[in-house]
Amino acid sequence: MKSMKSIAMLGLALALSACVSSEPASRGVSTDALTLASRGTGSIPTEGPRVVAPLYTVADVRIDVPRELRVSEANVYYPMADIVWRGDAMGDRHAQIKAIFEDAAQQATAGMAGPTRAVVSVKLQRFHGVTEKTRYTIGGTHDMVFELTVLDAATGAVLDGPRVVRADVRAAGGQAAIAEEQAGRTQKVVVTERLVQAFRTELSGTVTDPSLVARAAQTPGTAVVLTR
Repeated sequence: MKSMKSIAMLGLALALSACVSSEPASRGVSTDALTLASRGTGSIPTEGPRVVAPLYTVADVRIDVPRELRVSEANVYYPMADIVWRGDAMGDRHAQIKAIFEDAAQQATAGMAGPTRAVVSVKLQRFHGVTEKTRYTIGGTHDMVFELTVLDAATGAVLDGPRVVRADVRAAGGQAAIAEEQAGRTQKVVVTERLVQAFRTELSGTVTDPSLVARAAQTPGTAVVLTR
């Protein structure tokens, strides 16, 4: 296990947590390995390293946060609304959420080198963070739901989707939330990290060819991510 983690870090300079089941490569991935990375094809290995790689080179990401999504600023445990956000100063919540998604998408896709140039379209359905009352007492969940569609950059043809992606992440509460903020781990940092992970996972596929899996494990230069 330690050798696998070392290979992944050397090949990709990425730290992978034990709880992540798949994470995409973003740099230095060989074209032949990428060609074989596809969703729902082949037999995913159940033993040894799991190898995943980007399916696309992302030419553009389009984020839509519809104005009809309802915003709540009510300081209650669970506001009845589509958008609840306290990680920025009071302002245009639609614009703030769009900026978060744009930042996360840019981080996630900037170095991807997949075999197909694509445009990623994201339409927000729900962004339900926690209110002050929840954050400084029991904590909760940042509930993020969006529709994802991947289009061929040249033709506009749909390559994947539209499908709904749910990207929830735990929101600390009470003293834990205060400690996180004092350490610089703000709500915005937490949700951005989760969205980066979600975009990378959704735009990647498992490499199932045994020879490529073995080669990736032995040669960091073929640089796909090894996880298990």
